Amino acid sequence: MKVIEISQPGGPDVLRIAEREKPEPRTGEVLIQVKAAGVNRPDVMQRMGRYPAPQDAPPDIPGLEVAGIIVQLGKGVDGFQVGDRVCSLVSGGGYAEYVTAPVLQCLPLPEGLDFEEAASLPETFFTVWNNIFDIGQFREGQSVLVHGGSSGIGVAAIQLVTAMGGKIFATAGTAEKCEACEKLGAAKAINYKEEDFVSQVKALTHEDGVDIILDMVGGDYADRNIALLKPKGRLIMINAMRGRMGNIDLLQVMSKQLLVTGSTLRPRPVEFKGRIAENLLKHVWPLIPAKIKPVIFKTFPLNQAAQAHELMESSAHIGKIVLTV
Repeated sequence: MKVIEISQPGGPDVLRIAEREKPEPRTGEVLIQVKAAGVNRPDVMQRMGRYPAPQDAPPDIPGLEVAGIIVQLGKGVDGFQVGDRVCSLVSGGGYAEYVTAPVLQCLPLPEGLDFEEAASLPETFFTVWNNIFDIGQFREGQSVLVHGGSSGIGVAAIQLVTAMGGKIFATAGTAEKCEACEKLGAAKAINYKEEDFVSQVKALTHEDGVDIILDMVGGDYADRNIALLKPKGRLIMINAMRGRMGNIDLLQVMSKQLLVTGSTLRPRPVEFKGRIAENLLKHVWPLIPAKIKPVIFKTFPLNQAAQAHELMESSAHIGKIVLTV
């Protein structure tokens, strides 16, 4: 099969097409003929040598989400058959013509979506559900701030929170991106390059702040996030693009009884991810595409993975970038 391999740590140009043996599904896995694969920030970090793959994934083939057709079943697989159209979260290896996936992490293709649209869902929707709904314990009527509102994670968070009866604010870096966030359902999107998001959100919430903040920025956002949280609010970190170190007012954490936490999804056990898949199938899949729609900025053929990574690193996109196989 054809794959995109990381020839050595470096820039997008280290991604190259290669031939590999088609993998065999292990117990509890299926083999998927990949039709499309999502491109995500962790793929870029892995390519740069800063985010090694877990032991159960190819060390040099990126790709954390795919959509395609099941062509082979491993032992003990239940609930899916050969020929089923699925999308799946994988630990790696998605930039390929075939990939194995734990059956617990597979979901049927949502009604009305094509493979490219379905491939844009797993990584972001698993992440948002785990952090906002499981860790953050979001409830109807609560308020959320998501940084990076026009990213794949941001687009998923805006649509999910809105569909579940919450109010969500977002930050983004251009007027065009802010407009896109508001069209997706954000109550207000704030251009962080031109406005102070703390004063803006406080004004919009009558100085109350928000219940949950989903932050992929880190660094000097830490103290500003703390200032914006309501009593018993939750700050949830999923990346630290502006730095892993930040200052926070511990007295505010104590006096407001705040929860400061975070997560990484990739190394978690299959059973853990399987429970997220069950929740997505039950609560989110019925809302697609009526209330929740994939937002794809651009697709590239598999052999143009380097160009896809260049676009990802430029941050010029709104929504997801997808490779077609």
